[in-house]
Amino acid sequence: MSSIRKLINQTAIYGTSSIIGRFLNFLLTPLYALQFSNEQYGIITEMYAYVAFLVVFLTYGMETAFFRFSTTNKEGKINIYSNTLYSLITTSAIFVAIATIFSQNIADWLKYPNHKEYIIWFSLIVSLDAVSSIPLAKLRLQEKAKKFALVNFLNVGVNIFLNLFFLVYCREAYESGHQNWITETLYNPKIGVGYVFISNLFASVIKFGVLMPIMSFKGTFDFTILKEMISYSAPMLLVGLAYVVNETLDRAMLKSILFNQYLENGDAKNSSQALSMALSQNGIYGANYKITMIVSMFIQAFRYASEPFFFKNEASENSKDTLAKVMNYFIIVLVFTFLVMTLFLHLFKYFIPNPEYWSGLKVVPILLGANICLGIYTSLSIWYKLSEKTIYGAIISIIGVLITLVINFIFIPKYGYEASAYATLFCYGSMMIISYLFGNFHYKVPYDLKKVILYFMAGGLIYWLSLDFDVSTNYSIEQYGFHVFLLACYVVLVYFVERPKKIIN
Repeated sequence: MSSIRKLINQTAIYGTSSIIGRFLNFLLTPLYALQFSNEQYGIITEMYAYVAFLVVFLTYGMETAFFRFSTTNKEGKINIYSNTLYSLITTSAIFVAIATIFSQNIADWLKYPNHKEYIIWFSLIVSLDAVSSIPLAKLRLQEKAKKFALVNFLNVGVNIFLNLFFLVYCREAYESGHQNWITETLYNPKIGVGYVFISNLFASVIKFGVLMPIMSFKGTFDFTILKEMISYSAPMLLVGLAYVVNETLDRAMLKSILFNQYLENGDAKNSSQALSMALSQNGIYGANYKITMIVSMFIQAFRYASEPFFFKNEASENSKDTLAKVMNYFIIVLVFTFLVMTLFLHLFKYFIPNPEYWSGLKVVPILLGANICLGIYTSLSIWYKLSEKTIYGAIISIIGVLITLVINFIFIPKYGYEASAYATLFCYGSMMIISYLFGNFHYKVPYDLKKVILYFMAGGLIYWLSLDFDVSTNYSIEQYGFHVFLLACYVVLVYFVERPKKIIN
């Protein structure tokens, strides 16, 4: 079996569970859009922005370090695994203690003074998920696909079940007056969006419990190993934090900047109304951002499979050629996904069943383009992990954060969440280009730039030729047929450039 065929197989095995799992979670978006107002959805959007940040902070690059040291020091695998767990469990426990002690202060700072329980719940969620990432990484390294998939499906299944139980079954029973002892005991309408967080917490607890049997502590504590791993992973912490900042800071900035703007301009009569208006815009942006997660699902699946694959195959004499081929096919799929979603956005908009959110659909193509740049950057970034020059990853990420901060700060007051979408595009586009230039100097990979440019130009031209999107009207059969024709043109182009016999050697 060729190396590329093996990677495709691993992507299918390890990635499918992640894609399906995230897609099922993505289907909760319509439920939230129907159950909650824009303001309430804005709370969910904001809180999960902090979760993404904190999970990265609490794992501090140790997942990548675990892959690196496990493949270069095969004799000490047990010690490496145990010390990674020792480290994450200790730091996570300290974090939970601090968050619990200062929960009221943090809640006041976030402008949720009556919900300090949110802080405690989320500290537990992120801590459990951080520790769970290491046994999940071990399953990926050992290629135990079934266990990996089952754990992911169980986590998602519990989360979805509890969301439906609390937000649909219990709520309908309460509103209709047909409660039973179960709903009377477990449901309190005052909790509201808190049930979204409670569902997530229970799912994280169950996932952690299922993974406990493979949390081996047979190895002895070795500070030398831990010091070397942290030295490698420290820049990766900055990479991870920068990624989360670029992905989520715009929503925090939207809330803060628009809140102040509405008060200063007199658009809101008081701070309560200003906060409500700001959260409403945040909710619209967050809901439409969710549509682009389809691309993110594929990128995540690719990362799950490619990271351990490339670490294991680094010693191969054709490893760089494999990297170049994988990039080529990866870009083909990314551009195809972009075209499917933009050409048929009138269909994808129904993932958000509440028309109040559709005003934000105009940013979806921008965010899809940003995700393509992110996907390419993700594939390019393997160079500094393999060459152990992770400091360059930190430098590139800091540049991306600065771009995100500056564009959002300057343009949100005038353009609102559209500025945030363009900031994301310019951020990831810049990071992609800079990573390629650095990598070309330090770890040269023979990427086929002619093909890359061709596919980008083809995707851009087809999008330009497509019909203008108007959320208020749907396409006719003939117009959909025209878009199918445009998509077919891209497929034919790829067929003649690649030729089926050349795709997998």
